[in-house]
Amino acid sequence: MVVAGLLVLGGPTVTGVQAASVCGGHQARTLRFETGRTVLYKNNGYVCAVTYAKRSGARRAMSVSVQARGNRAVVDKGRYTRHAGPVTVHAGHRCVRVKGSVGAKSVRTGWILC
Repeated sequence: MVVAGLLVLGGPTVTGVQAASVCGGHQARTLRFETGRTVLYKNNGYVCAVTYAKRSGARRAMSVSVQARGNRAVVDKGRYTRHAGPVTVHAGHRCVRVKGSVGAKSVRTGWILC
């Protein structure tokens, strides 16, 4: 029982770089805005996105969404300290629309990655 507790405490922590790596594929685009950035990855017809805060710390409203043309958006929205997401959609060869926000500032694209 004590050993299990030590394993949990001694385990690795997830950083923003590690969280983004769960997307896989290649980095397709970085969308910068005043309070953060939204990073997009493509892999075999899938598009994955993560929104990172410029400064980690106190919990604040963050969101990320990706929408493949013709489908509904996939959204992660909440109060986070470092990042929102990742969210993934199957886009195939269709365009996607992306939104990301940290606090009151945000970024939004038209149809991209066509």
